[in-house]
Amino acid sequence: MPCYWVIAPVESKPPGPFEKIWQYDLANNLISIGWSKLGDVSKMSREELPKTIASVYSGKPPQTNALIANMLWAFYHEIVPGDFVIARRGRKTLAAVGKVIQPATYAPGKNPATSHPNFLGVAWQEQPRDKVFPTVVFPMHTLSKVSEVEYRNLLEESGVQAVIPGPTEAPEDPNEFVLEKYLEDFIVSNFDAIFKEKLKIYEAEEADGQQYTTDIGPIDILAVETQSNSFVVIELKKGRPSDQVIGQILRYMGWVKSKLCKDGQGVKGLVICHDSDPKLTYALKMTNNIDVRFYSVSFKLREAP
Repeated sequence: MPCYWVIAPVESKPPGPFEKIWQYDLANNLISIGWSKLGDVSKMSREELPKTIASVYSGKPPQTNALIANMLWAFYHEIVPGDFVIARRGRKTLAAVGKVIQPATYAPGKNPATSHPNFLGVAWQEQPRDKVFPTVVFPMHTLSKVSEVEYRNLLEESGVQAVIPGPTEAPEDPNEFVLEKYLEDFIVSNFDAIFKEKLKIYEAEEADGQQYTTDIGPIDILAVETQSNSFVVIELKKGRPSDQVIGQILRYMGWVKSKLCKDGQGVKGLVICHDSDPKLTYALKMTNNIDVRFYSVSFKLREAP
């Protein structure tokens, strides 16, 4: 089965080189990423790559260097022909969508507009192009893996039907899935008011806690408990089966424990969903570090005065 990726060709803040770099990539069925100071990373082992990054970027925090290593490893060793790529500009604009046709290669000087040395062959579709979303929909990291459901939803919101062979990972409740996409932005925008400052959104250099990128997928919201300094992995159910949600949040909690925790920090989980689910209730009886919260939505129309 194919995998689905979101890649930012280059920093989009003006003034910047986005247009020149992206137009070359688009015209030549490519997408490129940077980190040219590292040299040829295509042949580095999984152990050698983070050591090289730590040496070259010694001033960056270890978490940032680990993230760079994960992204470069995925670019060369996990993205394969047949996968699908969304090129993004910033966090609200879908630049183009394409299918991977050639594995990544190291080719410094290939694009005269940039020093980017890492290229991936992608057959770009004619549509959608330059779709601007009203809210943030993409994580901030250069390369992120997304689910098939997230990929399909982004294309459908762009007015294009995703054509993907094979079975689909459909949500149990499509209406709940769409609603909770916007609920996530609402929670992040009103985080302090909702959690009464008991939690704060995790922030690190080149990363924030919304759609926090890991090498096993993006965490909906990564927070820190103010009193205990424990990490809190927050996942919105988004209409998915309960077993899938619990498996995913446990996987993310394990990743945070392994990659981010220091000095005995703990990790907790929080599932946010619309209605009580017996399957979810039974699953949570077997763990003491995952909580659940329910949300409600009120919508009224009033007559005009």
